[in-house]
Amino acid sequence: MPVKIRLQRHGSKKRPFYFIVVADARAPRDGKFIQKIGTYNPLTVPASVQLDRQKALDWLHKGAQPTDTVRRILSYKGVLYLKHLLRGVKLGLFDDAAAMEKFQKWHSEHEIQLKKRQEDHRKAKPRRGQAPVRRVERRNEGGAEA
Repeated sequence: MPVKIRLQRHGSKKRPFYFIVVADARAPRDGKFIQKIGTYNPLTVPASVQLDRQKALDWLHKGAQPTDTVRRILSYKGVLYLKHLLRGVKLGLFDDAAAMEKFQKWHSEHEIQLKKRQEDHRKAKPRRGQAPVRRVERRNEGGAEA
């Protein structure tokens, strides 16, 4: 039985909201699933993702194949990087503590970038009821300069 990690669409028309689920590849998109491992809301900036990292990692170790979009989400949340580090532990390249230290370092840098992106979006977006800020060019009113 081939198992996929994929998105299951919810929400209304033109307002998508997705569940990240583990399902049989033959099941319909919004049909029967094995386990729900998270949610994905693409309407927020940046897109909000709630994911049970441990469940996703367990299913990847069992051989579940993520779809392209879910692969990007798992990469964004660090699940694929963690799987890569645990593979290095299994091969004896480094110990478990070193792998967790590398992951924590990556995670803290990722959180800083995420907060910066949210702040930049908040600054760029005009407030409700305010006119957007426009740049005004000043023209030379005297004609030619002497």
